[in-house]
Amino acid sequence: MSDLFYDAAPNATRVAPPLPTPRQYPAKPQQVYLFGTCVVDLFFPEAGLDAIRLLEREGLRVHFPQEQTCCGQPAYTSGYTEEARKVARAQLALFANDWPVVVPSGSCAGMLRHHYPELFKDEPETLAQVKALAERTFELAEFLLHVCQVELQDQGEPVQVALHTSCSARREMNTHLHGRALLAQLQRVERVEHDHESECCGFGGTFSVRMPDISGAMVRDKTRALQDSGAAQVISADCGCLMNINGSLELQDSPLRGQHLASFLWQRTGGRP
Repeated sequence: MSDLFYDAAPNATRVAPPLPTPRQYPAKPQQVYLFGTCVVDLFFPEAGLDAIRLLEREGLRVHFPQEQTCCGQPAYTSGYTEEARKVARAQLALFANDWPVVVPSGSCAGMLRHHYPELFKDEPETLAQVKALAERTFELAEFLLHVCQVELQDQGEPVQVALHTSCSARREMNTHLHGRALLAQLQRVERVEHDHESECCGFGGTFSVRMPDISGAMVRDKTRALQDSGAAQVISADCGCLMNINGSLELQDSPLRGQHLASFLWQRTGGRP
């Protein structure tokens, strides 16, 4: 949903890029950046900390530039290109070293990897830097799976979970495939299928603000399917979706709740309870 928006701004239509092609993964580095995302920073800080813990456990030194802010996606998908470019330019200066940039959000990772080059296509003096950043940007689950090649050892009790991935993360970063593969390594975790799995939860960034009735209907469909699945917990790699889904579940007085994949993996493999 977040890849195609119509707004009051002129020429606001944004069309999703082509499906991602298979990429060549580098050897595991010694140092990485974490791009924490604004939603993680403000609403799910434990997910960012658990992402760092997972990476550090793999022997990596994690750098977190304190000045980082939003990736610029809300402005970009609403048609405010110049404002998005200003936000993106500020991030470019913070990730200057040639280290991978790991992002605990498929939609934000997709913004850096696929949309930053579009933002700066008319600035040849900046485009090379932008493309280099895009090539070394990885969503967290993707990085753990294909670069770190983690082998997870489950230490939790048997549980059934449902996996939700944001619609843009599915299209741009294959986050659903990476999340499924990591959960499959946990011997006592059963991932249950649920209806509406590939459908948007209704958040869609500014969409949920501009069209609250439609957004509300969509998240009710999503949460109904999650509750009907029989899962005891919802897992997602995108905190915007988690915020929307958890809010709807709370309004329904449902005991079901969602948790970021990073926190779930950390807890299941020996981290904090």
